[in-house]
Amino acid sequence: MTSCNSDLDAAIRRVPDFPRPGILFYDVTGILMNPRVFRYCVERLAVRAKEAGAGAIAAIEARGFIFAAPVAERCGLPLVLVRKKGKLPGETVSRGFALEYGEDSIEVQKADLATPAHILIIDDLIATGGTLSAAAAIFRESGFSIAGIAAVIGLPFLNFRDALPGIPIHTLIDYHGEET
Repeated sequence: MTSCNSDLDAAIRRVPDFPRPGILFYDVTGILMNPRVFRYCVERLAVRAKEAGAGAIAAIEARGFIFAAPVAERCGLPLVLVRKKGKLPGETVSRGFALEYGEDSIEVQKADLATPAHILIIDDLIATGGTLSAAAAIFRESGFSIAGIAAVIGLPFLNFRDALPGIPIHTLIDYHGEET
C-alpha cells in the first residue's frame, strides 16, 4: 500500500451496526476532513475517467456526488445525477434494485439522457453492486455506453462484480471482510 492509500485507509471510519445490526458501514466523511486525502481521491478518479475515455460522468446519490462533481469539473465533462426516486423534477427514467439491507429505486432526468455518451459512473462505495447495476441499465437503455464504474471503496467480499458483468470496475481501496 502506498502512503496515500494508507492515509486513505486511516481516513475511512468503520461504524458497526449501521444502518442496522450486522452491517459494517464504511464512512467517507473522514476523507472529507482531510483535504490531502480528498484531493488524492479526486485526482485518482479523474485519471480513471481520462483513461476510460469518458465523455460524461454520472454521480450516484448522495455520497457519490461529493466525489463525482470535482472529477467532472476537473475533466471538463458533463455531470449526470442519479437520484433516489422522487427527488428529481420533470420526467425521469426509473429503475428498482436490491440493497444489501433492503430495496430502493433510482432515477435520472430524461433531459439529462438526451445526449448519450461514454459514461463513467462514480460512487463512494461499491457493496453488492445493485445501485450501480440499476444506473448502468438506465444509461444503456438510453443509448449510453458504459466507460466503467469507479469508487473510492470496494467491498469485493459482497460479490459486486457478479452484479456488474462486463463493466470495468476501478476502486481506490478494497476491503475483504469484517475489518474494524
